[in-house]
Amino acid sequence: MSLSEQDRDRIAQAIRAAEARTSGEIVCVLARASADATALPVFLAAVVALALPWLLIAVTALPVQRILVLQVALFAVLMLVLCIPRVRVALMPRRARRAVAHRVAMEQFVIRGIARKKDRSGILIFVSLAEHYVRIIADDGIAAKVPQAEWQGAVDALVTHLREGRVGDGFLAAIGICGTRLAEHFPRTVDSRDELPDRVYLI
Repeated sequence: MSLSEQDRDRIAQAIRAAEARTSGEIVCVLARASADATALPVFLAAVVALALPWLLIAVTALPVQRILVLQVALFAVLMLVLCIPRVRVALMPRRARRAVAHRVAMEQFVIRGIARKKDRSGILIFVSLAEHYVRIIADDGIAAKVPQAEWQGAVDALVTHLREGRVGDGFLAAIGICGTRLAEHFPRTVDSRDELPDRVYLI
């Protein structure tokens, strides 16, 4: 799953349309994967590769040189397979995957400048594909007026579209719902101005 250039344009237009009704800001981030650690794949590949000679010595009469070549080859193949993003993520416990994705979402909230908005009315719509993680993070100003549970409708709409492979449509649905919530509590005024770029960030 990914976003086409057309999807990115549609998302940018949806953000502009939503922000035309509110002084709040909407920022969208799509991560292919949040977890990039390779320690576990390296460990597993090393353990299996170290066990291989003992097995071969017990059941074959291969020369030592051939066994060492096989050991190195097995380690290399396992590293290639286990470091594939989808496989690497699948090796992590679900709780660890969610924790890593949440940390990245919070980092993006800060990096994209959402917390610098004067009335603290910005929100982040964050999706991490590999971890199957979706989160909407509201800044303090809007969070004081809208409980986190009320963003669940936008999360559910986004998840539904993601399951069907329609990432762009998922963002559009979430932006529409979030824009309505923002407009209710932070309507646009004559002093409102667009402080953040209207786009989806791909990381």
